[in-house]
Amino acid sequence: MENEDILNDTREKCYSCYRPKSSCMCEYINKIETNTKFVLLMHPKEFKKTKNGTGRFTHISLPNSSLFIGIDFNKHPLINEMINNPNNNCFVLYPGLSSIKLNSVNIQEENKTNIIFIIDSTWPCSKKMLAVSKNISGLPKISFEHTKSSAFKIKTQPNPYCLSTIESTLCVLELLNQHKIENIEDKNFEKFLEPFTQMVEYQVECATKPDRKVPRFLRREN
Repeated sequence: MENEDILNDTREKCYSCYRPKSSCMCEYINKIETNTKFVLLMHPKEFKKTKNGTGRFTHISLPNSSLFIGIDFNKHPLINEMINNPNNNCFVLYPGLSSIKLNSVNIQEENKTNIIFIIDSTWPCSKKMLAVSKNISGLPKISFEHTKSSAFKIKTQPNPYCLSTIESTLCVLELLNQHKIENIEDKNFEKFLEPFTQMVEYQVECATKPDRKVPRFLRREN
């Protein structure tokens, strides 16, 4: 069942970041060209979360990316085409004991295009998506070690090491850069999180100004 607040929200939307135009963050987007293709798999519940949007921010910040919404991707023709292409080197970003640690391992294979699938969802929903999408769960898993804490002040992460989608993607980009798989200037890394930072600041401001007329779904978790 869809959230009542979303159903009652009739404000004009930005169809790039999918936020209300009154809180559109597109002006803060800083696009980064990459050799790696990123494929974001967004859970339908995440798509409906108007106040969050780190997956979509990630997608519109990376021209060499695709975004698909769903849970079961077993029969998705475009995804299977990418996975089955022998010229592609496909991975899914997901932590685990058997995950390849990007901190120390260079995943580049000669004459192959790296494709990294990123699941944009809560941890419980991510587990379900992997469980039903055998084509995705069968891919080699990659992850990374870090000491960062999420700047997502309006959302409590389940564990200290958990980052938002856009924060995780930044970590991946930085490590790919270290391995010379990417050639991204440092200034682009510094600006990558700007739409996310501005969104969080906006939400904090909304939460700390009770006299401001703000829709309920901007003040609490869905």
